[in-house]
Amino acid sequence: MKSDDDRAKGQAKEEFEKRLAKARKAARPRAPLLSGPPGSVGVDADDLYDEETLERLGFDPERDLGFPGMPPFTRGVQPNMFRGRLWTMRQYAGFGTAEESNARYHYLLSQGQTGLSVAFDLPTQMGRDSDHALAAGEVGRVGVAIDSLGDMRRLLAGLPLDTISTSMTINATAAILLSLYIAVADEAGVPRDKLRGTIQNDILKEYVARGTYIYPPRPSIRLISDIFAFCSKDVPHWNTISISGYHMREAGCDAAQEIAFTLADGMAYVKAAVEAGLDVDDFGGQLSFFFNGHNNLLEEIAKFRAARRIWSSIMQERFGAKTDRARALKFHCQTAGMTLLAQQPMVNVVRVAMQALAAVLGGCQSLHTNGFDEALGLPTAEAATLALRTQQVIGYESGVTDFVDPLGGSYVVEALTTRLEQAAREYIRRVDELGGMVSAIEQGYVQREIQAAAYRYQLEIEEKKRVIVGLNEFASESPPVPVMKIDPRIEREQAERTRVWRAEHEGPQKSEALGVIDRAARGTENLLPPILTAVKAGATVGEISDVLRAAWGEHTEILTI
Repeated sequence: MKSDDDRAKGQAKEEFEKRLAKARKAARPRAPLLSGPPGSVGVDADDLYDEETLERLGFDPERDLGFPGMPPFTRGVQPNMFRGRLWTMRQYAGFGTAEESNARYHYLLSQGQTGLSVAFDLPTQMGRDSDHALAAGEVGRVGVAIDSLGDMRRLLAGLPLDTISTSMTINATAAILLSLYIAVADEAGVPRDKLRGTIQNDILKEYVARGTYIYPPRPSIRLISDIFAFCSKDVPHWNTISISGYHMREAGCDAAQEIAFTLADGMAYVKAAVEAGLDVDDFGGQLSFFFNGHNNLLEEIAKFRAARRIWSSIMQERFGAKTDRARALKFHCQTAGMTLLAQQPMVNVVRVAMQALAAVLGGCQSLHTNGFDEALGLPTAEAATLALRTQQVIGYESGVTDFVDPLGGSYVVEALTTRLEQAAREYIRRVDELGGMVSAIEQGYVQREIQAAAYRYQLEIEEKKRVIVGLNEFASESPPVPVMKIDPRIEREQAERTRVWRAEHEGPQKSEALGVIDRAARGTENLLPPILTAVKAGATVGEISDVLRAAWGEHTEILTI
């Protein structure tokens, strides 16, 4: 029999639904949530979230929440989260020459930044030296030009490599840039077990969303496995990969796809490492992830929580991980560059603050906040400082860091977390059916799904189903803001510097070192030791990349419609 309390509750619910039916007639138009189940065209938020919502979704607090710092890590990877220490404030920076970028790093550290994040120019990312014909017009434009050990020395001059954490956004040439970093530390007498940082090293998302690949997928994954094996012994505190959903989100995927395709990439890397004989509990703790911080505050918080929950179960159930460290998903977040507008650029300050708050409430381990002027060019020092101050205000003034998982238990957040988990698992199931992430990419499935989501999103903007302030509504003139420009002289000087370096280091030592890389690439030997030897002998990024090109060939884009 129902109790009096149950009857009263039921009557109240009936009365609410009557009032809601009347209120719906005056409801404003709303955009769908940014993500929905596979094949959907977006779903509306529910009118009400309550216990019944969670029951319908099969939510189990004991199974799905647990405690912070313990599997399934929904509530965070540390038991006290930001009550213990704040996330690493890691502003992404790099432009022009190594000297100019080095000056920006020293400036940001003096302003309270707690970790470095290096942006490399496109030639460096693509394995072309600055004097290569295909590098023309791109040297130092979207990041710093690094061709040789001499460049890396200048980039890191005066920086305390034994106390700072350095993230390098580099993929196809990650093994070379990591070797250059280690070589500089060796010269400075910094023990390798003192080095802390991350290389992005996530090549699969390049084939899907970004395009800075060089070699075909399978030899590229072999190179990643070699990095795992080398670092687990030689550089034990280095995060060997930052499995990145960020660029897929920038290309237009939704939140559920960002979770699914990022974790599916991670599964491919773990599988390759295990098949190469590595112990998942040895290297699993060195994996990290890189997510986008988009506009829908509550959905983004739920996205981060769902990703942790899924990864914890994947590592245990699929790969037999036994340690909490190997099951815990650690992630860096960057606010969404694709949401920034050239129109009314100061409004971007508000967008960035909201996106950063979502990352913090979602439990990030490090965070980059974009400059308000990045829709126009590289951030100026003023914009970069304001972006850093945004993190500091959230960290020290907002009060949200006093609570561990402050929105845990919210009907809305728990419902969104569970729905995103279910949608992401359905995408992962489909990737499994196609033979795993490499096969799914080779068949164009992932690319087509992202393209369809991006098309839906753009249509919603054009049809004004989704309001973008300053773009399709509330447009107004705004005063121009300063735009950072790169002096063309930099390219000429960097190209000449590289030619001189190469000439000074020609000889049998470098030639022999490049030959060892060639033999290792055609065999099964770990490539990191010979690459490290080669950079110390003066081999450039382009020269080493060309050796691997000759051994493995270059990847041709898979066209999808």
